[in-house]
Amino acid sequence: MTSLLTRRAGGHGPGAGAVAAMLGICGPLIAATVLGWWSGRPPGPPLALDVVAGLLSWLLTPLLLWRPGATTAVLSALAAVSPAATPAATTGALQVARRRRFPLAIAVTAGGIGAHAVQGAWRSNGGMSYGWWLVLITVGYGALLGWGAWAQARQALIHSLRERARRAEAEQGRRVAEARMLERRKIAHEMHDVLAHRLSLLATFAGAMEYRPDSSPEQMSRAAGVVRDGVHQALEELREVISLLRDDGPPDDETVRPQPVLTDVPRLVEESRGAGVEVLLRETVDRPGEAPPAVARTAYRVIQEGLTNARKHATGRPVHVEVRGGPGAGLEICVRNRLAPPGATPPAWSGGAGLVGLTERVRLAGGRLDHESAGGEFRLRASIPWPA
Repeated sequence: MTSLLTRRAGGHGPGAGAVAAMLGICGPLIAATVLGWWSGRPPGPPLALDVVAGLLSWLLTPLLLWRPGATTAVLSALAAVSPAATPAATTGALQVARRRRFPLAIAVTAGGIGAHAVQGAWRSNGGMSYGWWLVLITVGYGALLGWGAWAQARQALIHSLRERARRAEAEQGRRVAEARMLERRKIAHEMHDVLAHRLSLLATFAGAMEYRPDSSPEQMSRAAGVVRDGVHQALEELREVISLLRDDGPPDDETVRPQPVLTDVPRLVEESRGAGVEVLLRETVDRPGEAPPAVARTAYRVIQEGLTNARKHATGRPVHVEVRGGPGAGLEICVRNRLAPPGATPPAWSGGAGLVGLTERVRLAGGRLDHESAGGEFRLRASIPWPA
């Protein structure tokens, strides 16, 4: 009953239903108290007092929904002169304990006990001694105080849990948005790593076809075939990257090739050599096939980016690739090439974002990436940890 009234009393204030419920509940209790008190007793002047006090207390009970503290104080004063006000006074004590601060609830409870102590001092209590009467009143008010305090704490806990749930939902939404942003960045990095390498090979062959129009038909046909196959592979690799990074299901192992690892570095070097780049590979890696996927994939991308940059910015110059390390020692990678002569301009299709994404990729793997131009050379160095 109390929770119903307090729920209706909260928010935008009590409605007509809450007022009717309060009157409907307290009215029968007040009537039963008056009838029970005077049952078997001859009518007398106190009967009129009880009727008036009961009627006043019944009319005052709706005010408990708006001003529980002040209204309960008035009802306790009525209870001091008539037991007819006891139901409304105890209901008010419960309302105060349920909706107001605990110190005020204690004060109202003490006032109610004092009012009923006064009532018991001058009105007979059906043969019960005055001492037991005070004990009964004190226990009753104490129960009301405890019940109201528990209900208030429970309501506060529910409100706190709802607020936490709301905040957790908002936090989850923020994390999902951040995850989506990170996924987009990851897709962009993968696209750059895969396609930049492939397109640089295509640009090399296309440049050869443009500047060597006197080549034999067989050579032109071979170059055109390489360009055609390269475009097809670029499209396939783009599809694989998107498939691998989708969040709506795992990729199909029959249609998606595995991500490159350390053992694929010789094939990568051969592709560059096939495009006319002189690549000198020195690989001293202990058990390259056992490298963790993240370590192997990051190392592959570092070498791939180094070869791609060499083709774009230092065409015709040899590239030195050195890879060494193993479990526990980590991987050390160095890709270096001679710089282009002064006055040479980079190709128009150079995006300039590869090293930025590569630096972040190596950092996420727990390593470090450095690049510099010194002594007429461009050097790309990476250190990637490899747990034992």
